[in-house]
Amino acid sequence: MDSMEEIYKTHAKTVYGFLLTRTRDSDTAQELTQETFYRAVKQWKGFKGDSAVSTWLCGIARNVWLEYARKQKKRLDMERDLGQGDMMNPAAAKTVQESAEETHLAMWDSMQVLRALHNLKEPVRETMYLRLTGNLTFKQIGEIMGRSENWARVTFYRGKESILKEVKKDET
Repeated sequence: MDSMEEIYKTHAKTVYGFLLTRTRDSDTAQELTQETFYRAVKQWKGFKGDSAVSTWLCGIARNVWLEYARKQKKRLDMERDLGQGDMMNPAAAKTVQESAEETHLAMWDSMQVLRALHNLKEPVRETMYLRLTGNLTFKQIGEIMGRSENWARVTFYRGKESILKEVKKDET
């Protein structure tokens, strides 16, 4: 158990940062980080050492986040169906407090990029998210995706080119 404590001390910030970029909420990221390490403890015997521990943990964190996102989508769909909209969503309440103009000006360029990013097909989109929001190396991305480092580099480059093309198309 001492080794798992050391692993937590060494990698908790990386996992938390990865999840924070996905959730954009510190409380949720902390909760999902704890769930990631809980699952890591349960799966420790299955870790073969084929990849870095941080890569293995980010893979678990990715799965934890995807599961969380699916549950959130179902919850939001149910709230919408019940006529509650986003009233239960703290992020929506926060947005209401900001002026619409400030929000629009601050997000204009990033909205174009995010829209183009969202329109990418898998696995390009996932590769872009892991690199841009997870700050992972191409080697780590390759390990998470079960591919090579070079594959991750090429996929990221192609995704970047596709986004630039889409944004330029929108500007004309």
